Amino acid sequence: MELIFSLLQQLSVYLVLAYLLSKTPLFMPLTMLSGRLSQRLACYVIFSLFCVLGTYFGLAIENAIANTRAIGAVMGGLLGGPVVGFAVGLTGGIHRYSMGGFTDVACAISTTAEGLLGGLVHLYYMRRGLVDKIFNPLLALVVLLVAEVMQMSIILAVAQPYEQALTLVQTIALPMIIANSLGAALFMSIIQDRKTIYEKYSASFSSKAMRIAERTVGILSSGFNRENTQKVVQIIYEETGVGAVSITDRDQIMAFKGIGADHHLPGTTISSKHTKQAIENAEIIFADGYEVAYQCSLSPHCKLGAALIIPLLGSENQVLGTIKLYEPKQKLFSSLNRSLGEGLAKLLSNQILNSRYLEQQTLLSQAELRLLQAQVNPHFLFNALNTISAVIRQDPDKARQLIQHLSQFFRRNLKHNIETVTLEDELKHIHAYLEIELARFSDRLTVNLNIDTPLLMQWVPTFTLQPLVENAIKHGTSTLLEDGIIDVVGYREDDIVVLKVIDNAGTYCLSEKELQAGLGLQIVDKRIKNRFGEQYGLTLSCEANRSTCAQIRFPYHEDK
Repeated sequence: MELIFSLLQQLSVYLVLAYLLSKTPLFMPLTMLSGRLSQRLACYVIFSLFCVLGTYFGLAIENAIANTRAIGAVMGGLLGGPVVGFAVGLTGGIHRYSMGGFTDVACAISTTAEGLLGGLVHLYYMRRGLVDKIFNPLLALVVLLVAEVMQMSIILAVAQPYEQALTLVQTIALPMIIANSLGAALFMSIIQDRKTIYEKYSASFSSKAMRIAERTVGILSSGFNRENTQKVVQIIYEETGVGAVSITDRDQIMAFKGIGADHHLPGTTISSKHTKQAIENAEIIFADGYEVAYQCSLSPHCKLGAALIIPLLGSENQVLGTIKLYEPKQKLFSSLNRSLGEGLAKLLSNQILNSRYLEQQTLLSQAELRLLQAQVNPHFLFNALNTISAVIRQDPDKARQLIQHLSQFFRRNLKHNIETVTLEDELKHIHAYLEIELARFSDRLTVNLNIDTPLLMQWVPTFTLQPLVENAIKHGTSTLLEDGIIDVVGYREDDIVVLKVIDNAGTYCLSEKELQAGLGLQIVDKRIKNRFGEQYGLTLSCEANRSTCAQIRFPYHEDK
């Protein structure tokens, strides 16, 4: 009985060390069975140390040691697997062997076997998907009990003389089985409790982050301005429960909510040295009021006592502004809110980047639209004026009509700075263009328009058909000696709208390289794909010297 109490006393010191270690980041890998090298290495190092400590804390009895070494070996195997268990057991066994005694070989073998036993139990539960069972203190107790029985058997089988080994086992068996089994259960209980805390912490973090992400999604995508940032600040303030929340750009406060709102006014120039440092160096600043002093730069009577300042980063890590979380002087920053603040900064940075990307996309679309207009206008105007000049002497009335059509065409061009128009408007634009082209080619050009009436209200990107008709004339029918025919066709295939411009020349798609270099056609295809998806767009097919078909496909839709 005295030996049991002595071992339990030693076990108490052992478990106190385990508890203190559980408060450090080193303990975290023990709560996750990831199978990664870093996790296994952490298990090996920590439990090897406990294995060695168990021997040092042991009690010398009859040229042997009653100890708690088996806890480290078995726990290493349970949490690290067979390889780690074997390595921990071997390390503890070699250390025990180096201390000598008539049981040195038997203890070296038994410690290695105990680590391997824990590893095999780990493997059993992992293969059956029962990971949580491994953290059950009752399992650790049972495995240690079996391991200690196995150790006593190995001592009886290996240690010499047998009579001395038998006497030793009769003396230490029960105390070691009780102490080690109980110790393993308590050690696993410490790990289980820490695992539960980590999971609750992670769940709380994830829950807050998800709610904030859901409520703020898309707000800053519509612009990084005071109105939008105020909405975001309100949401973060409600969800985190911090003393105050602020968002700044590089120069001034954009939004603020919470304690100190009477003097942290939107539009106020940034005066805080911590904020300036965060912006200039693109670094996170945590002024906790203790290690790093914090004093509001706007009011000496401000009740805020700590601030976490996180830069909002754009492309190439350019600082766009900051998000700032505050706590009052009587309250400490929770580690949850500190971690959450860093995550929020990444979330908001991505939203701002997305906003600027969309803005650039809009500007690019407008530039492409103007480029299409610029392509049409110069040579079309030149040809149109030549045609009118030729007609004006023979048929002044006809020339007057052509000037009206030319005026209508350019008026529509000016109105086409918008992104989309109905198919009906696009056809009116083509009609004005064709009136001049038909006059130019006299009776040598026929254009047939055959668009299903229900499709006329479909919205399409501006300048979708006109560049195709122009190409059909410029590179197709204008090269023919005989009459040119162009068919503009539109119909619906299930949920797909199909538009075709077909000429009877079959010439301008003979050179694929030339077509790929055709900027107008490339822009038409790109704008269709950008609006509707990569599976849609412009395709060209050609029968040499017979016909060329430019086909556009996009999804049918009821509204704009």
